[in-house]
Amino acid sequence: MPPAGRPRKVPANLPPHIDYARVPKGVYWDASGTGRWFVFELGDSGRKVRKTIAGRDARLSELHGFVEDKAGTGTVDWLAAAYHASPKFKALAKTTRADYEYSRDVMLAQSTSSGGRVGLLQADRLRTHHLQRLVDRIAAEGTPTKAAKVLRYARLLFSWGLRRGLVSQNPGKGLEAPEERRRQRLPAQQAYLAMLSYAVDAAARTARTKGSHAPYLPLVMELGYLCRLRGIETLNLTEAQETPDGIRTNRRKGSRDNVVAWSPRLRAVWTSALTYRRDIIARTTRLHPLRAEDRYLILAENGEPLTRSGLDSAWQRLVRAAIEEGIIDASDRFSLHDLKRKGGTDTPGTRAEKQDALGLTEQMMKVYDKSVPTVKPSA
Repeated sequence: MPPAGRPRKVPANLPPHIDYARVPKGVYWDASGTGRWFVFELGDSGRKVRKTIAGRDARLSELHGFVEDKAGTGTVDWLAAAYHASPKFKALAKTTRADYEYSRDVMLAQSTSSGGRVGLLQADRLRTHHLQRLVDRIAAEGTPTKAAKVLRYARLLFSWGLRRGLVSQNPGKGLEAPEERRRQRLPAQQAYLAMLSYAVDAAARTARTKGSHAPYLPLVMELGYLCRLRGIETLNLTEAQETPDGIRTNRRKGSRDNVVAWSPRLRAVWTSALTYRRDIIARTTRLHPLRAEDRYLILAENGEPLTRSGLDSAWQRLVRAAIEEGIIDASDRFSLHDLKRKGGTDTPGTRAEKQDALGLTEQMMKVYDKSVPTVKPSA
């Protein structure tokens, strides 16, 4: 029984043994020359290109067999695979690629009402309300941040496919974003000191032995806390930032730089970091850069500047081990970024002095200063 709908217009010089009404969808006849059968595929440049699949002598069953072999073409799985193999995706930063890969895996694995999964659906048949139900369902599971990641990835994926002719519309456009919970954890003093002591003990053990962890972790913790730095700002510290008055910060995201005055505790950490750096250079026989601004304080085991992803991985390993060994409770876990908030909250002085120490705007002080002021009662 021929498929429903308007019949295809029979092209010139079509092979007489072919019933054109039964040619599978997505297979086309090129009448040039002696003729050939072709399909559209995604080329290396990200544009659609014609691919010859058979000559004029091919039977109808062979054309259907080719389509069955390519049954995944046009699905959300197929669209995502095309995007992740594209030069545009490969040019992204490593952390961005990892974030998109996580969002892809979450989205494609979601189940559908028919018992399948989202990755097997035809990408061009999805509409905005389909994706909205998907986002709402993930958010309703108590994971609004995960839902927001899926939303942003879906919007990006279909926008990329639309611009390259792989889909006819972007169903991710106009989606309503879930309300994300803002995590503003303030590490408890007991939890911080317990983690610091654990990190110091683990750093003192022989590398790659049971219970050992990266030796730079206690240094990053203390520098981040005492100087109220983000993790990436700690990684970017160089010997050039040491001044007679203290450590000159190099803050990101529009925050104002300042000089953190020396204290016995800060001087001890800075000296330990310099010793750690020089030991790494000596052990790896790396060249010692001549300029102080090129001599990064925190180095990886191979002598190269430590990357953000490397620091994140080492920190997560330390936190998981600390929880498993009962050093801290799972509810007390915190990130390195939370140490900036703790440092700002623990800074003595007025609110204006705290703001100078953090280098933040008045609006951002609500995020990074969680201290509770003591005030006089009403008269």
